[in-house]
Amino acid sequence: MILEVAILQVRAGLTDEFEINFKQASQIISKMKGYINHELQKCVEDRNKYILLVRWETLEDHTVGFRGSEEYQEWKQLLHHFYDPFPTVEHFEGIV
Repeated sequence: MILEVAILQVRAGLTDEFEINFKQASQIISKMKGYINHELQKCVEDRNKYILLVRWETLEDHTVGFRGSEEYQEWKQLLHHFYDPFPTVEHFEGIV
């Protein structure tokens, strides 16, 4: 299992719209091959900051399968214009 981690900094004043769009985008990602689950958490100290955690069966399910799909284009259209700066995405694997 691979854990995708992204810190999302949403432009001020757009958090409500972002959260609405994210619910729609969740429908897209949850149908992808290798998808296990995801969660979006909102920062208590900075209400414009979120952390996105997505669990994938393999790294390639995310980096090749999802990012190379038509569905990813729809995901981008729904979400990418909210971010400033654009998020860094990292992948982690369990140790224990």
